[in-house]
Amino acid sequence: MPTDSAARESSAAPDHSRATAPQSGKNYYDVTTWPVGDPSEDVGAVINSIIADIKDRQKVTDANSGGKPGAVIYIPPGDYHLRTQVLVDISYLKIAGSGHGFASTSIRFNLPEEEWPDLHELWPGGSRILVDTPVNGAEEECTAAFRVERGGSPRISAVEFSNFCIDGMHFEPDGSATHRENTYINGKTGIYVASSNDSFRVTGMGFVYLENALTVYNADALSVHDNFIAECGSCVELRGWGQACKITDNLVGAGFRGHSIYAENHGGLLVTANNVFPRGASSVHLRGVTRSSVTNNRLHSFYPGMLILEANSSENLVATNHFLRDNEPWTPFLGVDNGVDDLEGLLSVSGSNNSVVGNHFSQVIDSRGVRPTGATPVIIRLVTGGGNFVSNNHVVALDVRSTSSDSCFSAQVDALLTTQATDSLIVTTVMVDPESARNTILDSGSDTEVVVDRAVNAFRATPTVGF
Repeated sequence: MPTDSAARESSAAPDHSRATAPQSGKNYYDVTTWPVGDPSEDVGAVINSIIADIKDRQKVTDANSGGKPGAVIYIPPGDYHLRTQVLVDISYLKIAGSGHGFASTSIRFNLPEEEWPDLHELWPGGSRILVDTPVNGAEEECTAAFRVERGGSPRISAVEFSNFCIDGMHFEPDGSATHRENTYINGKTGIYVASSNDSFRVTGMGFVYLENALTVYNADALSVHDNFIAECGSCVELRGWGQACKITDNLVGAGFRGHSIYAENHGGLLVTANNVFPRGASSVHLRGVTRSSVTNNRLHSFYPGMLILEANSSENLVATNHFLRDNEPWTPFLGVDNGVDDLEGLLSVSGSNNSVVGNHFSQVIDSRGVRPTGATPVIIRLVTGGGNFVSNNHVVALDVRSTSSDSCFSAQVDALLTTQATDSLIVTTVMVDPESARNTILDSGSDTEVVVDRAVNAFRATPTVGF
């Protein structure tokens, strides 16, 4: 084992003289007291050793109506390099720390280096995992810090990640003029769940500077709750299929290349009370998702294509969300976008029998930046399908002159708090494409603001002042 005390002084180093076994019961482990490996140098190898011990001790599947209770692995506050991927292949395992430690790495990297010595902190903190796994073009499942995978029956169940930080540390150049730390590319993933799973929990976590923060396949009753997931290429991706999952009360913000929240082929998904930051290519993107709810979220974006329901996403409820689309105010990202033009809508629907009810849309942009030039921006667009119900949505559309600043925090706060504009902005509040019919649109725009074939759709205009 490494014995260089200087190398271990700045983080929670193990004291092997204190104990050679878990301190608080045989199923509780502290990575800093486990006698195998050095967590400050490679916490992945330490955690794998602990999991091997759990499996060695918990072999009986039925002893006194029990047998395999699982365990808790505790990561105290400190910095822990992870050079070996952790493989979780047991149920009932909780890996927990004492602080999500999120801090904006992007703000620091976009400050002049001569200002860094005066900053109070340079890196995220708390119980912090520094992802040092080799990438070298490997598949995502091979580059993840934590990989959860087990075959056989039953599905792996009740694995929890709680209250620590997974930090990718740096992004990499992408061959463009973009600053390397603003590319959102490094091939690193925080948590990758490859197997069908049941009742997983990801709570109170911090994820930063990862190309993919959390990727979960084939989830049943997954809870992604109260996490801080930002400055990652993509934040939450539910892939494959799933049911009865929830993404709730998170602070989320992806980069311009990826998804803040993405789900495919899910039923009964609940996306509620999330605060989604701008700069992600989409805020919420649902593909082939049915009988699910997107409610009470605050969604903020610098581009169109904020909430996308595609691939016959049907019988979903989209209600009482606040949408804000405004201009990018921070100098390092001026000119960056997601490639979606303003005719696509802030909310687009390709599916049937969805309800879009009681949402507030604020479109506060510089009309000189509308794409295509001279087009009328669209707020809600029904692309394909039928039987959708769009009712009582309120749109505020303002034309402002865009400004920018080198200060991320002050620029965005100033933009959020400014409610005065010289002119209103002409928008199409609802556009119904010919491929979508038998829809009902009520009180979601005036006669001139809604584009709809009234022969095949029901429409009632929002009354205007003076009529």
